[in-house]
Amino acid sequence: MNRTQLIDAVAERAELSKSHAAKYVNAILGVMADNLCEGDYEIAIPDFGRFSVKHVAERQGVNPATGEKITIEARDKVVFKASDNLSIFSRKHV
Repeated sequence: MNRTQLIDAVAERAELSKSHAAKYVNAILGVMADNLCEGDYEIAIPDFGRFSVKHVAERQGVNPATGEKITIEARDKVVFKASDNLSIFSRKHV
């Protein structure tokens, strides 16, 4: 699902116009991004999951084109841990 599809689904489910749904979706995603980048680096949504920032240490890798060893810099990345209540196995897929 991409952003446009998400906006369409929110508009349909909440019985909103697509422009209003787009404003809400963009606002929510913006608040989440701001919190992960500049806030307390964690968002917990009960019965859905937890987004958090994880530090990945510097490590050695290999350039696949040349086989040369390279150093991959340390970085922070966003990780998501799904709630136990959110399981792909508890939903019917058609």
